[in-house]
Amino acid sequence: MYPSITPPRQVKIGAAAAFAGTTPRAIRHYHQIGLLPEPERGADGRRRYGYDDMIRLLWIRRMAEVGISLDDMRAAFDESGDIEETLGRLEESLAAQEADIKRQRAAVGRLRAVGSPQGLLSELVTDRLSHLPPGALRASDMEALLVTERIFGPLGSAIQASVYIVLATHPDLRAEEDRLDEAETALDDGVDPDDPRVEEIAVQRYTHHMALVQAITAAGLDTADDELFETYDADLAEEEDTQMGASEAITKMPYDFSPARMRCMERVAQLVGQDACADS
Repeated sequence: MYPSITPPRQVKIGAAAAFAGTTPRAIRHYHQIGLLPEPERGADGRRRYGYDDMIRLLWIRRMAEVGISLDDMRAAFDESGDIEETLGRLEESLAAQEADIKRQRAAVGRLRAVGSPQGLLSELVTDRLSHLPPGALRASDMEALLVTERIFGPLGSAIQASVYIVLATHPDLRAEEDRLDEAETALDDGVDPDDPRVEEIAVQRYTHHMALVQAITAAGLDTADDELFETYDADLAEEEDTQMGASEAITKMPYDFSPARMRCMERVAQLVGQDACADS
């Protein structure tokens, strides 16, 4: 003969949580939001949960495992929600999560293949830089591409990568880039915006810019840029929905540039713009 086991008619919150596979804190939250009616308390002031409460808790757990939101659960129990609409939203959410996981796995694959933080850049940029030897790209280069990708998206960053490909493969241009960086940094040391050095460095930076453009053209990278524009599919942009405009970025991305350095940058932009107008 097996011993007779008589289950209790009611249990405390701890036992209810253990049976349903949840926590007392979660059950209290269900009470607060009206998802689970709060049962009467016993003589000791503690809640007591009966059979119907346990069934409701089990249904809540199953719906949570599927991914149904608490609000949709409440509507389902009240029979005030459209189940098809709820399932449609759930399917869309799961599809988005699946796409996120796919992107994450692709990023992990790039990190393994590249073996450096460069693999954290978008696939479009990483592929563009894939032919460079290990260590050819500086940390500051990757930082610039990361910022560009945040502002202009993967396409903008991939096109900017042409500059760093040329710098990595032309020591003379890299040396001039370093010299100009030092000269521009020196403008932050209390130099007046009207100081003649500002204009001098701006002209030198413009001349260097034109040399980079020529090197990009000679290497055929400008043709590759055109192909990117033609074949780029916006749906493949990994963070297309998170990019921001340049004007917004200026107000959010911190810079410590002095007025003199800002003036130098403005003059370079003016010179480049004048050159573009002359060509057109």
